[in-house]
Amino acid sequence: MSSITTSAIDTPVRRSVERTCDDLALLVLGVVAIVAGLTFRDYGLGWDDYTHAEYADLLLRMYGSGFRDTAALSFANLYMYGGGFDVAAALLHKVIPLELFATRRLLGAIVGLIGLTLTWRLARRVGGPLAGLAALLLLALCPTFYGHMFMNPKDVPFAVAMVVLMLGLVRLAEEYPAPSPRTILIVGTGAGLSIGCRILGGFALVYAVVGFLPLFIDELRRNGARETARRLAHVLYVLLPGLVFGYLLMGLMWPWAILEPANPLRALTYFSHFFEKPWKELFGGALVSVPDMPWSYLPTRFALQLPEVLLGLLAAAVVGTLMSLSRSDVPARRKTIFLMLTMAAVLPLVIAMVKRPALYNGIRHFIFVIPPMAVLAGVAFARLMDWLGENRRPWQPVALAVFAFGLLLPIGEMIRLHPYQYAHFNYIAGTVRSANNLFMLDYWGLALKQASEGLRNELDERQEVPPEGRKWKVAVCGPQRPAEVALGPDFAIGWDSVAADFAMTLGQFYCKGLTAPVMVEIKRDDVVFARVYDIRGRSISSLLATPAP
Repeated sequence: MSSITTSAIDTPVRRSVERTCDDLALLVLGVVAIVAGLTFRDYGLGWDDYTHAEYADLLLRMYGSGFRDTAALSFANLYMYGGGFDVAAALLHKVIPLELFATRRLLGAIVGLIGLTLTWRLARRVGGPLAGLAALLLLALCPTFYGHMFMNPKDVPFAVAMVVLMLGLVRLAEEYPAPSPRTILIVGTGAGLSIGCRILGGFALVYAVVGFLPLFIDELRRNGARETARRLAHVLYVLLPGLVFGYLLMGLMWPWAILEPANPLRALTYFSHFFEKPWKELFGGALVSVPDMPWSYLPTRFALQLPEVLLGLLAAAVVGTLMSLSRSDVPARRKTIFLMLTMAAVLPLVIAMVKRPALYNGIRHFIFVIPPMAVLAGVAFARLMDWLGENRRPWQPVALAVFAFGLLLPIGEMIRLHPYQYAHFNYIAGTVRSANNLFMLDYWGLALKQASEGLRNELDERQEVPPEGRKWKVAVCGPQRPAEVALGPDFAIGWDSVAADFAMTLGQFYCKGLTAPVMVEIKRDDVVFARVYDIRGRSISSLLATPAP
């Protein structure tokens, strides 16, 4: 598709604008890569890291045994997810001199950087160089996406895989009815990677079927029903090799899925119902059971956690897409492309609002809608600049300044919150200061890493050693494995606060504030993320402020 962002500029200037935007995009990617490379070790372990590492070991044992060792196919409920990221991290750990969990953080940063690159290329393809640059900036400076990419082994790889698939579908719409071999390969790869990560990759079929309606309607008008059906059959036929490749790729990442043809549908049924013992989460200042979350949960969390500039441009893009569907001067291919992108950004949220599944941990399960949101927002900004260039050129610098200011807001919060960017709340919510009493922030428990390091340093400075014949005993309110890994072999981790020397608690509603000396306090923006108490000589019956579920 031709660029829609520079039509008002003559050819020499257009080339300069394109080159400048592309150079700036490469610079942004380089800066993100450097920052990620310098800071990936700062991100702690979450509740699921250790379990995912175990899943990777089981998968490698299965592959190494020629599928005789099948323990991976019944491990917890992870066999209903793909283990591609986990296996890749385990293999990478064998060849680079980093401990396993640092390797997982590094690979997460690499996958996130790939997602940023693909989002840039997708937005550039549909909206031109300025749209690509804007989308890249909006996604790179989205604290929720950036923070998750280091430590979320399921949702961010899935989001990146969905960008691959969306890129393939956009290329398919552009080249229809004669897709190139490269497009066929991209579609197949995206389908295999996305469904191989999470069964929700099947959403893309809905995007394609509904999104291609404007193109099919135009085909019917131009060529008649028989020719339209023939062309569609031809496209489906030539896509088959790519889809077969995608199926094999899915099987490599998610072996349980191909043991029986119906297994992916079983996974979909399983995850459509809540599959654990219900617990309560803080939402709007009230404790709500996660299967009973209101329909407003997702729209509220998205509205309060995404940067304001992204929200504003996204709203304009969605309205623009819907209005374009009835316009005869908009080409059918372009309607199809933007309808698919809009559905990718919005449809999963609408379905969740209607179906009301169990919802928890903020928006982490819906990270995959943020890249298409960034693409649409980037295109909206580019079209705004194009329109101003044609009609209100003096206002272009003003629009650019507002956009830049909108990006500065999340930059400041990302620096202030590091390495807890994923807990970000925007200025509409009053930042994390106001959100702390209304919503859960560090639900992954990442702050236990820094709290553990603080405890070790404090004991070293005091030159204290554990009582003879035993290790230091630490009672933890939060995920115990992250504290165990961060503290090392000189500490015994458990729930028993009566016999413990120290108590390590997250700053979450379910952890009790103790009347004991505070040894370590992890704070961001005046919000406590974790504390370590010295409880020697004290009788602390429990660290929980609420009964266990």
